Amino acid sequence: MTGRVDVLGVGFDRVDLFGAVATIADRLREGRRTVVITANPEFVMLARRDGELCRIAAAADLVVPDGTGVLLASRLLGDALPGRAPGRLIVDTLAERAPSLGASFYLLGAGPGVAERAAARLRERHPGLAVAGTHAGSPDPADDEEAVRRIAAASPQVLLVAYGMPAQERWIERNLERLPSVRVAIGVGGVLDQLAGIAMVPPRAVHAVGLEWLWRLAFQPARWRRQRALPLFALLVLRKRLGAGPAR
Repeated sequence: MTGRVDVLGVGFDRVDLFGAVATIADRLREGRRTVVITANPEFVMLARRDGELCRIAAAADLVVPDGTGVLLASRLLGDALPGRAPGRLIVDTLAERAPSLGASFYLLGAGPGVAERAAARLRERHPGLAVAGTHAGSPDPADDEEAVRRIAAASPQVLLVAYGMPAQERWIERNLERLPSVRVAIGVGGVLDQLAGIAMVPPRAVHAVGLEWLWRLAFQPARWRRQRALPLFALLVLRKRLGAGPAR
């Protein structure tokens, strides 16, 4: 089949981790601007009730499945995605390739000091990586001008925005056109917290079986409010699979 894979109204590109990074790298070489959304079931459920977010996702250049839920849903719906493309691994793999692409990073968001710590860890892991700058800032539109001024002055090619969904996607939508140097903008959620060592990274075994969501919930119990969307997501997928039509 052609086109994107439809998962409850959100279209996902037919790429896994390596396909996503290869696509981003190719577009970087060509100088093509690329907006990347790493979407999970929570994002899908938000987009179902938020028309603006749904429009942002439809207009994005690359929408990838950040976790197992979307991947399993695509299989149940009969149009399977090739694999997961977690934001954490996209950032790490792209950071490894960035020097050969002549691309520098800018890290925006997370808590005070987190982006700086995350940048230091990225440099340790990928010594050739150029980090043009960091800034915590805020997803509040009133703070956009300061962030845009800082990023424009740094002239990065890759911008990581860590304000959590959907604030980071809205930030990119509002401001990307004012950042001419930026070729790739990615909403990365809690990736900077993980890089900085504030949030624990799931072990390989947990990642392999797709239970990162349960790992995060165990260490961040406050996430249960967000993850209440998961049972409804599963129900909607099953209803669609069985031909019962959309549930509300």
